[in-house]
Amino acid sequence: MWASYSVKVQYCLATISVTLRRYLRLGVPMAKSKFEYVRNFEADDTCLPHCWVVVRLDGKNFHGFAEKHSFAKPNDSRALRLMTKCAQTVMEKLEDIVIAYGQSDEYSFVFKRNTNWFKRRASKFMTHVASQFASSYVFYWRDYFEDQPLLYPPGFDGRVVLYPSNQTLKDYLSWRQADCHINNLYNTVYWTLIQQSGLTPEQAQERLKGTLAADKNEILFSQFNVNYNNEPLMYRKGTVLIWQKVDEVMTKEVKLPAEMEGKKMAVTRTRTKPVPLHCDIIGDAFWKEHPEVLDEDS
Repeated sequence: MWASYSVKVQYCLATISVTLRRYLRLGVPMAKSKFEYVRNFEADDTCLPHCWVVVRLDGKNFHGFAEKHSFAKPNDSRALRLMTKCAQTVMEKLEDIVIAYGQSDEYSFVFKRNTNWFKRRASKFMTHVASQFASSYVFYWRDYFEDQPLLYPPGFDGRVVLYPSNQTLKDYLSWRQADCHINNLYNTVYWTLIQQSGLTPEQAQERLKGTLAADKNEILFSQFNVNYNNEPLMYRKGTVLIWQKVDEVMTKEVKLPAEMEGKKMAVTRTRTKPVPLHCDIIGDAFWKEHPEVLDEDS
């Protein structure tokens, strides 16, 4: 009985498929609902061709989120590593991303200049990146905050910006890394004054008003014997993600001829994955070392 039913279903599907192909070949218009006209209200958000497409995400009200979840000040390595894990997940899902850069509660993702992903619709770029990143943040939270429960889901806003040349893209990434340095130097001095000198937030803010980078470095060194240049690169430079070949060792059960039971052996395989780097991207050295990032055929 079931076999006969299955044959009938397959026959019906085949008939429908043949009929559909015939209609499309002859140019016969398909039936449409009278409500189809509402699609005309959708805005055309196709990104300009031959431009780098950048999606930048920022944490929504992350100052309050950090307070509620007891983030370490001025930097919490767990939070930064979680952000990078989320960014890696985004890149692995959306392989047209050639480079990403993150610092604090933000991450920028750069798509190939010639990408035709989702017909270059800005809304698709932004929503896919934001949703994948936010869901990954919740999914991987316990891997980085074992003793801190997630009290409420975080939010991230996003924007899409187009850059027409390699130089403007490099300037954009340089701007974000310069911003990382400025903010981290300030926060390092600010929280050191509070945590080690006992100043209130208002007093620390007043102490730093009008100071330059050299002044902040002098406060750290003369009052607290801290050389800012020795602070972790992840805090000072942010995180760059690029595709690199990585050897991975995995255990695999291998059955040899004439043996009943398999043997577990270590097998090494090479795959390309997004790898985090903590380095300078403002100078030319990084771009000379990794020319494939800007190569449109990579």
